[in-house]
Amino acid sequence: MMILGDADATAEIGALLAQVLIPGDVIALYGDLGAGKTTMARGLLKAMGLAGEAPSPTFAIVQPYDPPDVRIPLWHIDLYRLEGADEAVELGLDEAREYAGLLVEWPERLGDLLWPDALLLRLEIVANGDRRLTASVPPAWEGRWPPPLLQQ
Repeated sequence: MMILGDADATAEIGALLAQVLIPGDVIALYGDLGAGKTTMARGLLKAMGLAGEAPSPTFAIVQPYDPPDVRIPLWHIDLYRLEGADEAVELGLDEAREYAGLLVEWPERLGDLLWPDALLLRLEIVANGDRRLTASVPPAWEGRWPPPLLQQ
């Protein structure tokens, strides 16, 4: 667990994740509205080379990014508007994992379809407005979470 004092600290975690993200990875971002999921995603995308601010994929559901705009192919996914996991199947996420990283907001909408090797990050707003970040780290992420710069 770590405390993130402001939006810049939340974006910085995303930037650190960008350094270790590889095709096939899934980062699942949990948290209430306003917890910082999109801020973290934007920090990751900026660190991967995206010029300008990344739009929230709330309405598009999937926002794909490809080189040269970013270091590796990445799909930024926001499942907030999905009614159930069956709708997620139609998005082609399994196929995308074959060549791209997936950054998923509202992963709870996937239910049992969430991949067991996904890095699970939960952002919670605490009493003073800071964010509490907790992680569930599968074996696929050992040695990459926490990011090396956080371990110093």
